[in-house]
Amino acid sequence: MNYQQAWTFLNNLQFFKIKLGLDAMTTFLGRVENPHQNFSCVHIGGTNGKGSVASTLLSILTNAGYKVGLYTSPHLSNVRERFRIGGDFMPKEDFARLATGIQDVLAGDQITYFEFTTTMAMLWFAEQQVDLALLEVGMGGRLDATNVIKPLVSVITNVSMDHEQYLGTTLADIAREKAGIIKPGVPVVSGVADDISTGVVEESCRRLAAPLYLSGRDFNVCKESQPQPVEGREATDTWRWSGWDGREYGHLPLAMKGGYQMTNAGLALAVIELLKHSGYKVSEQNLRAGLAAVSWPGRLEDFFFSPRKGTLLTDVPAGTHFLLDGAHNPAGVKALRKALEKEFHYLQLILIWGAMADKDILQTLATIAPLADHIIFTRPESERSAKPKELLTHLPAQYQSIAETQDNVEQALQRAAGLAGKDDLICVAGSLYLVGRARQILRGELIA
Repeated sequence: MNYQQAWTFLNNLQFFKIKLGLDAMTTFLGRVENPHQNFSCVHIGGTNGKGSVASTLLSILTNAGYKVGLYTSPHLSNVRERFRIGGDFMPKEDFARLATGIQDVLAGDQITYFEFTTTMAMLWFAEQQVDLALLEVGMGGRLDATNVIKPLVSVITNVSMDHEQYLGTTLADIAREKAGIIKPGVPVVSGVADDISTGVVEESCRRLAAPLYLSGRDFNVCKESQPQPVEGREATDTWRWSGWDGREYGHLPLAMKGGYQMTNAGLALAVIELLKHSGYKVSEQNLRAGLAAVSWPGRLEDFFFSPRKGTLLTDVPAGTHFLLDGAHNPAGVKALRKALEKEFHYLQLILIWGAMADKDILQTLATIAPLADHIIFTRPESERSAKPKELLTHLPAQYQSIAETQDNVEQALQRAAGLAGKDDLICVAGSLYLVGRARQILRGELIA
């Protein structure tokens, strides 16, 4: 297959239903000579913040000179965004070659989209002889296709309600699924809140003799009261990390917006400290430079629109302020609301919202709607996307008068820009698929 044929073949796998379980994955990896056994890795699970922790680790370890693979999901607009080594995404030629090889081994057998991409990532990382791979859990943990590995460190960022139809209807149920990535004797870094999920993770670690390093207990992060200049830049807010064995780092930079990103960065630093026991050498200079360079598109990503060649938007004024955030579950939307209240300044907020039909639409809308001066519901191209008029029915009655629907993302962006003044903010959120399409329209592709 060439690249386009390979992408089409992979996309057709989306018609098969989501299937959790390790039997098919384990069997198929055996058929391709178990590539996951040929590299060291860190396994990153949790409800929110997985990508932020992974991208922070990638930046720091790459700065330290290591060849680091990163596998994340979902992608914003191009499937190759899921596969990186350092700053480079998987080349088209490698994608086509690896996809063809997997197709040949399948010989007509069926695996899911996520099993296919996970196998592709593992084959690529083994082939490229990475020093370390960072593997993000797709959904849950216990039965996720990535859970065939034995990592150097496991991470459970946090636990909140999401994917209830697959993971369970209580926080304890979901915590047990997330804790399913804990392996015997493998250290665990976690930022789980002080609720029932903490007890679930602690019990799993005790049972499996897995050392647990818990944020707020074994290591701490805090914002510094006296901002300091960072590497020649203007003075900005900085933060401090303190951990076990008396290790401390102060005046640390934070490249990404959102107060919660300090917690995510703190988890990454805890992982770095544990990786040192496995021989990975990271200096304080590497750590600071890596933190300053972290980028994770589509997560509290704000910018001012600049027209580009080939754009589908015809009447959007240059300088229109946009914010893109992949918040799509109750905890993520609460974090978005907090950021809008504390970190952004605007006269009016124009909200463009889309959501998958299987999400908690009522709760997320009730959280974010009070901040909006105008709401535009739209739909990215996905079979799981809720129809705009359906979303409108979930909006609390008192906000119906400020809401409307648009059939597609282009129309929604155009309409929002027509409503926005020079001091207003257009926020696109509710679904990573929506954010991905909006970003593609506004800023172009992340990769060629």
